[in-house]
Amino acid sequence: MAGPTFQALPGFRDFTPRECAVRNYLFDTWRGVARRCGYVEYETPILEDTGLYLKKSGGELSAQLFRFEDQGGRDVTLRPEVTASLARIVAQHQRDFPKPLKWFEIGQCFRYEKPQKGRGREFHQFNVDILGEGGPAADAELIALAIETMLAFGFVAGDFVVRVSDRKAWIDFAEANKISEDRIPDFLSIIDKIEREKPDVLEQKLAAFSLTPDGVRAFIADPANASAAYLAIREDLTARGFAEFVELDLSIVRGLAYYTGVVFEVFDAKKSMRAVAGGGRYDTLISTISDGAVDMPATGFAMGDYVIRNLIEETTHTAMQLEVWLQRNAAACDIYVVIADETKRAESLRLVTNLRRAGISADLPLGLSKVAKQFQSAEKCGARFALVVGPEYPELKLKVLSSRTEESCNAATAIAWLTDRLLQPDGPLLA
Repeated sequence: MAGPTFQALPGFRDFTPRECAVRNYLFDTWRGVARRCGYVEYETPILEDTGLYLKKSGGELSAQLFRFEDQGGRDVTLRPEVTASLARIVAQHQRDFPKPLKWFEIGQCFRYEKPQKGRGREFHQFNVDILGEGGPAADAELIALAIETMLAFGFVAGDFVVRVSDRKAWIDFAEANKISEDRIPDFLSIIDKIEREKPDVLEQKLAAFSLTPDGVRAFIADPANASAAYLAIREDLTARGFAEFVELDLSIVRGLAYYTGVVFEVFDAKKSMRAVAGGGRYDTLISTISDGAVDMPATGFAMGDYVIRNLIEETTHTAMQLEVWLQRNAAACDIYVVIADETKRAESLRLVTNLRRAGISADLPLGLSKVAKQFQSAEKCGARFALVVGPEYPELKLKVLSSRTEESCNAATAIAWLTDRLLQPDGPLLA
C-alpha cells in the first residue's frame, strides 16, 4: 500500500499530541523561570522586512533566510532569530517602559540549513533580554537565568557548563596583531569554528592573518586574558552559588556580527552535542536598527527546543522529571465516566458537565460501547479515575485505575472528593 502523498517538508515537524505535550513542558518551564526572575512576556511577528536581518547580522545568517517577495512586492523573511525584531520594537516603544527592560519571548524561527540532530529548519526559541543596563551585573543576571532554567529542567552540577568569553578580548588581540577593523568579522568567524575546523584548513585560514593555530590556542588558554567584565560576572555568580557552573573559554565568540562584548554558551558537560543555549551583549544593535535614533545597551540569550529536548531525553534524571510532568499534564482527561447502563446516559452527561464546571477534565464515550472497552478507552487516554454510572445512580463506583481500587459514592460526593485532590497542582500523584 502506498504511503501518503504529502508529508512535512524537510526540516519541519508535525506535533502529535505527545509531541505537543513535550513542547508545552518546555514552554511552561521557560515561562515559569522567566516570570520568577522578574521578566515580562512580549511577542513580535514571524514575518519581517528582510532588511532588518541584513543590517547587522552577518555570518551565515544571510544565506539561511527563508526570503521571498510578498504580493505587495515587499522583500520579506520568516524570522531566523528574534533579537533583531526585539531591537526594532524596543526602538519604537522604549519610552513607554521603565528601564531596564527585562523581556522574554517564546517564538518560532526559521532557517534554511541542513536538518540534523539538534537542528531543523523551523524551531522554537526561548529568548530572554535585558535592555537599558550596560554593566556586567546585567550579564550576570542573564547567565544566572540560563542556569536557573537548566536547574528547572532537573539538571544538576556536572550535567552542564556555561562557557563565557568576551569579544573585546579578541578585538584587543586583533589590534595587537595588526588585523584591520574591516577584517575582524572574518577573523572572528574563524575563531567561532576553531574547535570543529579541520587542522589543515584552520592553519591555512589563520595564515591569511599571519597567525598560527598554536599561537591562537595559547591566547585562548591563558587565564590572564580574562576581561574585567568576566571577573565581575564570575564574582556575581559566585555570590549566587553558581560558580561551579561557569568557566572562562575564549574560543566562544558567537556567529552573529552584532555581538559587542561578553558572550556565552551553555553546553552539556560532555560536550556531546551543539550548544544548548547562547547569547551575549549587543550594545550597538538598537542604534543600528533605529539609524541612531535610540542608543541603548542590551544583552540577551536564546535556548532552542531541539537541543534542550535531546539533552533532557538523554539524561536519566531529567527524562524522569519529564515523564512525571507528562503523567500530570498530557492526559486527555483526569476522569473518564463509564456508562454501565445506557439508560443513564443523560445522568452521565450531567455528571460530566458538573465535573468540567468544577475545573476537572472529564470525558465519556460518545456512542454505545461495552464496559470493558470503556475502561480500555479510559486507560488509553491517560485518565487516573473512572466513575462508573450504573442502574443504581446516583450511587457510583469510583475506581483508581492505576491500583484497581474502588469505593462507592454518590455524584455530589464524587465531585467534592475529586475536587479536593485533583485541583492541587503540586500535590502527589494519586496511587
